[in-house]
Amino acid sequence: VYCTSLDWLCIDYYVIKMASNKNPTLVNRKVAVLGARAVGKSSLTHSFVTGSFSDAYDPTIESTQHKTIRFRKVHFATDIVDTAGMDEFSRLSRNASLGVHGYILVFSIASRQSFETIDQVNDALLNTLGDAPDVPRVLVGSMKDLSDSRQVSQTDAQALADSWGVPYLECSSKTGEHVADVFHTLLKEIEKDDGLLAENGDGGCVIL
Repeated sequence: VYCTSLDWLCIDYYVIKMASNKNPTLVNRKVAVLGARAVGKSSLTHSFVTGSFSDAYDPTIESTQHKTIRFRKVHFATDIVDTAGMDEFSRLSRNASLGVHGYILVFSIASRQSFETIDQVNDALLNTLGDAPDVPRVLVGSMKDLSDSRQVSQTDAQALADSWGVPYLECSSKTGEHVADVFHTLLKEIEKDDGLLAENGDGGCVIL
């Protein structure tokens, strides 16, 4: 979460106040899901929000879905922007760049091209944000259930994530494996500098 030089006073007071309050604290967060076409961005979002999976492919223009996630005593009312497929020439939409606290960058482990594209998408993201430091992000290899058709090794993907300084996860929207972990990890990345989650522990996440 980005803040001005004076905001740390407000953040410290907010965290202390929250820790002393037994009632859950509601925090609004907005995240965006980015990646090339047909890598499973919509399936990932849909699987997380509804707990279901559809084989039908309908190219996304852009949509926003909502989910509340509770970490211990903190409830995150989360807007999830499911963006249209991007390439090296794409620009980030206004909705996916303004007021967004963190980003999920998705490629398919069964598509080498989507892996190469995601590095370009990351460059475009940082350029749009003015090369802001420490933008909260996670790199995600989708379609883990297609491991027999894997074109991107875990080693290559982890190396890219390490070069960005972000976590790397693999998931399957079809089986639900690690889908929730993707969003939980991003929220932890968003909040790690403010200590919001540290005051309440790392575990105990509940989907509402």
